[in-house]
Amino acid sequence: MDAAPARGEEFREDLRGPGSRTAQARRLLTPEELAPLTRLSTPRSLLAIAQTLGLIAGAVALGMASWPSAWLLLCVPVIGIAQHGLFILAHEATHYRLFSARWANDGLGRLMGIVAGLSMCTYRVTHRLHHNHLYTDDDPDTAIHGGYPRGRAYLWRKLGQDLLGLNAWKTYAYFFGAPAINDDTRREIRPLDDTSPALRAAARRDRWYVVAFHLGAPLLALGLGGPRGLLMYAVLWLLPLLTVLQPILRLRAICEHGAVGDLGSPLTAARCNRTWGSPLNWLARALLFPHHVNHHLEHHLYPAVPHYHLPRLHALLREKGALDAAEVRDVRQTWSLIFAARKARHAVHA
Repeated sequence: MDAAPARGEEFREDLRGPGSRTAQARRLLTPEELAPLTRLSTPRSLLAIAQTLGLIAGAVALGMASWPSAWLLLCVPVIGIAQHGLFILAHEATHYRLFSARWANDGLGRLMGIVAGLSMCTYRVTHRLHHNHLYTDDDPDTAIHGGYPRGRAYLWRKLGQDLLGLNAWKTYAYFFGAPAINDDTRREIRPLDDTSPALRAAARRDRWYVVAFHLGAPLLALGLGGPRGLLMYAVLWLLPLLTVLQPILRLRAICEHGAVGDLGSPLTAARCNRTWGSPLNWLARALLFPHHVNHHLEHHLYPAVPHYHLPRLHALLREKGALDAAEVRDVRQTWSLIFAARKARHAVHA
């Protein structure tokens, strides 16, 4: 059993909705059904980490072996896609869902975050507020996914800027706990102010490790490989981190929460994007939704369920009718909503 979180560290249950639809959906699962879904598996977490690191290692090795060549046009996007996998696994660690041993969970979670430019301990603070205040004035993520649809041209322009690396600084400022501005109220949300002293101290320490790594890594590359080694590091690690990764992060976040029809319940304010049933869904799984992160609605209902149990959780909730009026869509449907004209603010349930 996990110890009860200290005040300022808890992920609260979101029971909003007409007639507390969310509470009703949660009660559909018995304790006997839920217990195995929250059980952590060290082998499955290690497998997920190995898959992501293996993809990165293979692409980096190919890029170095063929340097310089046209193979870089394949290696750089693949590395960026795999770097996104590191973000998702760091998210698992944020929820203490990688390993039952806290030292292993936080140690590996922080390490994967550090190499990707993400302070996992700071993200734990920010992400807790997102779960506890979904689509309210206190949700720091509303600045990212709120207000959609904003028009096709707007979203394509943002994604293009991301791909050019123009918005990367905003991404890493967010993951460093920078204040977020609510577009509607112009209210400033300061994530580190709403947390326990222990998490605040851990976040501040962790950010220095991220800075130290990203100052030391290029120096190490220069020392080991000279100018050629530094250039390889820049092209095979920093370039995908600052370009390819950026539109993936934005588009995935908007697919999870953007252009939803009812903000009053996590059943309709978060979305499950199907990654089965059509070629486009399967492609989205490879590019946008590693490690079952497409089950975002289910994750908001049950944050204690690790990623590898989310498909089973989805199946159980579907069998019991909990998802009949929920935001569950094919990727094509989601895209038609988030890329819709600015005035088309409604969403029709599939």
